[in-house]
Amino acid sequence: MFRREYGLFRPAQLLRLLHINRVLVRHGLDDIIFATHLFRPIGFLRHLLPWNWAQREALQQSRGERIRLALEDLGPIFVKFGQMLSTRRDLLPDDIALELARLQDRVPPFPGEQARTIIAKAYGQPVEAVFTAFDAQPLASASIAQVHAAQLAGDREVVVKVLRPGIEKVIRRDVELLYIIASLAQRYWGEGRRLRPVEVVAEYEKTIIDELDLVREAANASQLRHNFQGSPILYVPEVSWPQTRRNVLVMERIRGIPVGDIAELRRRGVDLKKLSERGVEIFFTQVFRDSFFHADMHPGNIFVNAENPADPRYIAVDFGIIGTLNPTDQHYLAENFLAFFHRDYRRVAELHIESGWVPAKTRVDEFESAIRTVSEPIFDRPLKDISFGGFLLTLFQTARRFNMEVQPQLVLLQKTLLNIEGLGRQLDPDLDLWKTAKPFLETWMRDRVGPQSVIKRIRYYFPRWVDQTPDLPNLIHDLLRKANSGEIMVQLQKQEMDQLRREMRQANRRNFHSAVGAALIVSAAVILGFNSLQPTSLSQAPLLAWVLGGIGVGLLLSAWPTDS
Repeated sequence: MFRREYGLFRPAQLLRLLHINRVLVRHGLDDIIFATHLFRPIGFLRHLLPWNWAQREALQQSRGERIRLALEDLGPIFVKFGQMLSTRRDLLPDDIALELARLQDRVPPFPGEQARTIIAKAYGQPVEAVFTAFDAQPLASASIAQVHAAQLAGDREVVVKVLRPGIEKVIRRDVELLYIIASLAQRYWGEGRRLRPVEVVAEYEKTIIDELDLVREAANASQLRHNFQGSPILYVPEVSWPQTRRNVLVMERIRGIPVGDIAELRRRGVDLKKLSERGVEIFFTQVFRDSFFHADMHPGNIFVNAENPADPRYIAVDFGIIGTLNPTDQHYLAENFLAFFHRDYRRVAELHIESGWVPAKTRVDEFESAIRTVSEPIFDRPLKDISFGGFLLTLFQTARRFNMEVQPQLVLLQKTLLNIEGLGRQLDPDLDLWKTAKPFLETWMRDRVGPQSVIKRIRYYFPRWVDQTPDLPNLIHDLLRKANSGEIMVQLQKQEMDQLRREMRQANRRNFHSAVGAALIVSAAVILGFNSLQPTSLSQAPLLAWVLGGIGVGLLLSAWPTDS
């Protein structure tokens, strides 16, 4: 029963599974256990179990809260899985998704001496040979890594992020278990095929494995710093590359006020309205100017430089999760927002089909009607109360009914937008996201399709065209040589080949008739032209010209393609 393609449960996995079951029972989630294919035939026994004889305290809590508490008890890997699931509103009921979004990635720190040992092993030399000072007491601790304060030569203050010892083994063990549970759910759970749990686990695996490579995170930070170099609205700390390894990341230490500490921001006199609007500006700049956005912008990763309260500046940290959009997704997303703002629901439906987000066979009128049904109620509220993130969420949920495939890049975008929007309205409850974003989107669209954009793209690609032009004759010769030698194989069914031959013969015949007919008409016109030099009427034109012209017209008509 408990089987994946590569084998049965191992003893360690069975022990872990039993622990998971105990946690589920403790939080009143044993109905999940008895809903599985294995235990469904004896599900009636659940009512005979001693802990179900009395009303348990856990059952007084909502199902979302019970699931959240169970994930927190199961450990950091399940916490992060729950956090990822909270962004998949297309899969979960709202009450569970909202509760999972409250999951906190806080775990007890591991000993500072252990961190020193990991760092020394990564560098191949003692910590003192690299840092002039190293604080063994961590500044922060999370499920994947923890952060220590340190100093480099010249009293340069830095932070050192160190992966937890043995974390990769723990992650792979629990992810493997998640795969097994997802496989069983997909096979035996009624909703399994629709919700595709194996794909959800695969998406989670990719995200969390990427977070284990701190060189990758450093590269993300370096790119984001380059994109906002000299920006007055966002600062990204500098990576210290010589000291960065796969399991150790060293960055400039920053100091700021946590963006969630509203009381301290108010005490310092920070312009919260400007701060909230700048958060929106940062998001849209990352998405539409750079197509490279920080996809984990929760309050714990955002700080504020309040040295100039009237001109506050954001500071970002933790770059393990980054989202990107290709130019096509950028374009269609911007058009979707603008079309929605103008209540042009048909255009929203067309954009989903044009972008390939929903199948090409989708009926535009039906899709348009569904979008109008969920969108019109939104416009009954003041614009400042309309949620951009909520619109995206509603739109994607509606599109799912029309077989919209899950777009991972859009899921990350939706999650980030919800974070930014919630943060912005926490700072300024009257934040009008539409007013802030609409001019940005309109300017971006105008710049993208205007003449300056065309010239810019030509200027960008022209050196590449010039560089590749001399190679074209060789490439064409190589292609023809391969085709002649049989290296390029084109396989057609006999019926398709016969049909192709018939179409080629018909095309050749039409071309021949067209050429001859045109030549005869031209000949007739020439004869008539010579005849026009004499004062004769058109009816007196030589008979030969009329005969040739008639035959030419007949041939052209015979060459005209028909539906058959």
